[in-house]
Amino acid sequence: MHIRNFIAETGILKELAGRFTQQRIALGLSQAALADRAGVGKRTVERFEAGSDIQFKTLIKLLRSLELLDQLNQLIPEPARSPIRALETQQDLPQRVSRKKRSVEPWKWGDEK
Repeated sequence: MHIRNFIAETGILKELAGRFTQQRIALGLSQAALADRAGVGKRTVERFEAGSDIQFKTLIKLLRSLELLDQLNQLIPEPARSPIRALETQQDLPQRVSRKKRSVEPWKWGDEK
């Protein structure tokens, strides 16, 4: 099932739980092994895989234990930088390295005494 905006929260939870369960099984982990790896109780894993609510902090632990934490970047991407802001920031950076200025003596014709 593709998650859409019109699907109820319970349906989304069940879909995510099913996907999570498939990932766990594909890695060959039991619920107990996953719970141990994530530092949570086995009952927490059971409840999550059944589609019940869990704390977001617990979800992060579970995702990290399945090496899925990087996927959160797709869920909530970093805000795009405004092109105007990028130009403003770029103007603050030096464009080249300046040389040290030497003390310059006034120019002479060479026939002065």
